Amino acid sequence: MTAAPRPAEPPAADAAPSGGGEAARICHGLLRIDSTNPGDGGGPGERAAAEYVAELLTGAGADPLLVEAAPRRASVLARIPGSEPSLAPLLVHGHLDTVPFDAADWSRHPLSGELHDGCLWGRGAVDMKGTLAMTLALVRSWARSGRRPRRDLVLAFLADEESTGEFGARYVATRHRDHLDGCREAIGESGGFSVPVGPDRRIYPVAVGERCTAWMRLTATGPAGHGSRAADGNAVATLVHALSRLAAHSWPTRLTPPVEALIAALERVLGTTVDRDRLEAEAARLGRAGELFAHTVRNSANPTVLAAGHKVNVVPGTARAQVDGRYLPGTREEFLETVDRLLGPGVAREFINLEDAVAGDPAGPAFRAMADALRAEDPGGHAVPYLMSGGTDAKTFNRLGIVCYGFAPLLLGTGLNYQQMFHGVDERVPVAGLEFGVRVLDRFLGSY
Repeated sequence: MTAAPRPAEPPAADAAPSGGGEAARICHGLLRIDSTNPGDGGGPGERAAAEYVAELLTGAGADPLLVEAAPRRASVLARIPGSEPSLAPLLVHGHLDTVPFDAADWSRHPLSGELHDGCLWGRGAVDMKGTLAMTLALVRSWARSGRRPRRDLVLAFLADEESTGEFGARYVATRHRDHLDGCREAIGESGGFSVPVGPDRRIYPVAVGERCTAWMRLTATGPAGHGSRAADGNAVATLVHALSRLAAHSWPTRLTPPVEALIAALERVLGTTVDRDRLEAEAARLGRAGELFAHTVRNSANPTVLAAGHKVNVVPGTARAQVDGRYLPGTREEFLETVDRLLGPGVAREFINLEDAVAGDPAGPAFRAMADALRAEDPGGHAVPYLMSGGTDAKTFNRLGIVCYGFAPLLLGTGLNYQQMFHGVDERVPVAGLEFGVRVLDRFLGSY
């Protein structure tokens, strides 16, 4: 059988898809804009995407502010007045950048925005240009109809979330802090997506927390020399052995309050009992529902980048690596002590990014309003709180005293796994799911 040709180049500009509403058309436009963020200061930047968003907001009667933290590293800020100005404004944030891709691995080019099988394909479809499109479509719909949200909405379409946020959320939080004045709560990415748990039942995890972040740069040094000679203290060997110990370490499982809240909710919805002493086995037993806590019951430290040497017959004097570390709330000191013990004395560690956890309130009025909005559009749906394994710009806003939730409502077909598409190949979002998300956001933002 001949393999299908791989998409080496994005297709020529074409018309927006006709099979959906405005959210689909906006998402198509965003997906065709390359805003990949390699995290090293390179890449095209977010300026083109920011200009596209600002134009759409201007067309909705808003007065967007486009700010640049560095050349091409642009974010867009706007405020949508509510009908009850006495209420605290709500921050609605999302990011314009995406992680890089290798187009040869994809079925359709990741910058195509192609409509196929009812889905828009492209890098950022779920992370998170689809959500931005839903928000923009809703704001533009309100402008046409004269409707308004209940409280002021502070919109932030941000750069650099896929790195440290230095050129996005952190820049806005320091240089444009006044834009966030009065905000006590926020909604952002990675929550509100559907997970099938039966023929007519779905759960919608709403993020009420995140694991903490410890991105680390490791360096080992040793004597440089000829590759044919014995090399005691070889920097590459020292680093590789340290990484092997780190990768092989079995971190203890722990049940944090957000994960306990999720498991209790799953027990109610699924009519089952979860053995807290066998969390990983129980996560496997519960399938897609169990994936929601499978990666948040222990710390992790994954080597992701390795660099050393320049020629096969030269022993380099330095070897470097990067590690994506994530730790549960309240375990920072234990986590770092364990990392240092596993690395050993021959490897120096420094932080690329170190951030503590985010905590929301699964029993508060905001969560209840999100659950009500989801249930109104999907009577077979159940909102449950959960702890994200990764992290978002919520960490920056949380440090300002803003309580953050992951709520980007999206209805997916049974064949689409939201979490597996994050940073993965063939990322795509169903057009019908986008329209569902617009309706849920309309209910939530219109009434909360």
